[in-house]
Amino acid sequence: MFIKVMELVGESPDNWRDAVESAVRQASRSVPNITGVEVTNLTANVENGRLTEFKANVKIAYTD
Repeated sequence: MFIKVMELVGESPDNWRDAVESAVRQASRSVPNITGVEVTNLTANVENGRLTEFKANVKIAYTD
């Protein structure tokens, strides 16, 4: 069995957890057997001194 890894960026207007879950949901539409996720970077857009868009760079592990 081989483990494959894909890199994605998830986005959310609310928080980083939702951004990670967004990436996992998107991946699960086309990738079966997701076994884990590694968060590699968290960023956000700022407007008028407030966080407005949360982004999470993730690596998603899956098997064939």
